[in-house]
Amino acid sequence: MLYHASEVLVAPLIRAYFKPRVSGQEFVPRTGPAIIAANHLSAADEVFTPITAGRQVLYFAKAEYFTAPGLRGRITAWSFREFGHVPVDRYNPRAAANAVDVGVELLGQHKALGIYPEGTRSPDGRLHKFRTGVARLALRSGAPVIPVGLIGTDKVLIEGDRHWYRAPVEVHYGPALDFSGRPEDERSSRKLREVTETIREAVQKLSGQDYVDSYGSAVKAGE
Repeated sequence: MLYHASEVLVAPLIRAYFKPRVSGQEFVPRTGPAIIAANHLSAADEVFTPITAGRQVLYFAKAEYFTAPGLRGRITAWSFREFGHVPVDRYNPRAAANAVDVGVELLGQHKALGIYPEGTRSPDGRLHKFRTGVARLALRSGAPVIPVGLIGTDKVLIEGDRHWYRAPVEVHYGPALDFSGRPEDERSSRKLREVTETIREAVQKLSGQDYVDSYGSAVKAGE
C-alpha cells in the first residue's frame, strides 16, 4: 500500500525535482524475475533506481531496521516492509547464504531484486571488486541480470549528511545478461568469478568508474 501510494504521489515529485537523466529503461522487463545489479555510491541509490526502473524493486535491508524498539522503531519496520525490503541479519555467519536463498525465492515469485554486488558503498567513488553473491543468484534462479550504472547520487546524499542536495543524477540500464541453464556452474569458484566479472564489466561500462581490484569493505577497514 505504501509503495503504491509513493509511486503515485512521491516518485513524480522526485523525478520532477532532480530530473535524473535515464537511459536503457527498455531493458528492464515490466514483469517476471529480474536481478537489478548496480554500483553503489550512496543511500540515495535505492531511491533513484526504483523511480526510474518502471517497476517495484525489492532490496535487502539490515535486520536492525525491523527490530528497533519504541514507536519510531515500529514505524520504521512497517515502512520497510511496505516498500518490500527484506531483513538480513549481518551478524549471522550464514547471512550471505541466507540472502541468496531468500533472493532466489523472491525471484521465483517473479519479483525484481535490487543488489549491490560491491557489498558496500564505494569509499572513494571508484568501482570495487564484486562479491560472487550476484553470480549465485543468477545461476541458481536463471533470472536475467540487468546491469545499472549510477552517476552522481553521492552528490545528492553525502555519507554522514542527512541533507539532500539537488545535483545531476544519471541512471543507465544495460541489456540483460542471461546465465540461465547453468546451475551447475555455481559449484565452480572459477565460473562464479567469471560470471561476476561479466556483470562487473557491464556495470562499469555504464557507470564510467575506474575499477579497483579490492573489496570496498577492505578499503574502509584500511586493509
